[in-house]
Amino acid sequence: MKIKEIISCLESYAPLSFQESYDNSGLIAGDPLQEINSILICIDVTEEVIDEAIKLDCGLIISHHPLIFRPIKKLSGDNWAGRCLIKAVRNDIALYAAHTNVDAVRQGVNMKIAGKLGLINTQILIPRKEELRKLVFFVPSAYADKVREKVFEAGAGHIGNYDQCSFNAPGDGTFRGSEDTNPFAGVKGKFHVEKETRVETIYPVYRESAVIKALLQAHPYEEVAYDIYPLANVFHQAGTGMVGELPEPVSETVFLKDLKKIFRAGIIRHSGLLKKKIKKVAVCGGSGGQFLDEAINSGAGIYITSDIRYHQFFDADRKIIIADIGHFESEQFTTELFHELILKNFPKFAVHFSGVNTNPVNYF
Repeated sequence: MKIKEIISCLESYAPLSFQESYDNSGLIAGDPLQEINSILICIDVTEEVIDEAIKLDCGLIISHHPLIFRPIKKLSGDNWAGRCLIKAVRNDIALYAAHTNVDAVRQGVNMKIAGKLGLINTQILIPRKEELRKLVFFVPSAYADKVREKVFEAGAGHIGNYDQCSFNAPGDGTFRGSEDTNPFAGVKGKFHVEKETRVETIYPVYRESAVIKALLQAHPYEEVAYDIYPLANVFHQAGTGMVGELPEPVSETVFLKDLKKIFRAGIIRHSGLLKKKIKKVAVCGGSGGQFLDEAINSGAGIYITSDIRYHQFFDADRKIIIADIGHFESEQFTTELFHELILKNFPKFAVHFSGVNTNPVNYF
């Protein structure tokens, strides 16, 4: 299988447009046309992970964290990232990272955390904005069903748990083609009135190319009339963090003990307990200290994340419990997402979990 087929699968699930500006998700090194027989998945790329890939004959390593975050000015092997890159290239091993784009999708990192905690009634804590656009097009009424169906297949028409959503209104379209035209309806050089349907539907920005391509290919006219409008609506299928509820309220100490066990945390740093039962839980995989206010405003009793600074614990202000379980610990199950996604789309392909513990933080 070619690497580009795996990349297409990953990026259909977690578009690169969802990654943060500081991130470097995508193909880090390697040829997308390279044929591979197996994949190794991990959280971080280290020399030990690359050695593991060599031993397993894996032509591609998919990691959560990118090996390269900042521009490289030289490649001499005098640091761990450079040595990893050199070793990977020498052994024809491609490197691909899916980081904050996987954090952002609804069925991504935070949903995996929520699933491990048994949360129900989940929703994204901070939905993304300006990710939706409205498409309006005009089509001969007899062809409206066909064109609309193709546009839906390309990714338009989703609102919450509903799909194939559109608004349709009949009307009269008018036009006159020049001598250089070959009109589908009417006669060139003569004014024509055609019974048309105005179709309105929405789509996420990352699907725009596919949606417009489908429209143009399915539409019978030489020149397709359509409008695109940016929308201020929030996009509830992507964003930061997640909030959900436990099936039954539990005491703070019981919840923290379960949390430590589920995420195999060496230690949990937390703010003061509030002597209340926990029902609503907010989570954010990775570094989520900057989203504390949103967690408080959600009504959650506890906020699970990592990399909380000393003074941020004061900001809990007896309104919420902050639970810092560790960066690696919060994202460790991301490899399960990769595994499930690839096997769902390529059920006979060999996918290996890395056996290397790449957590750089140790506890004494």
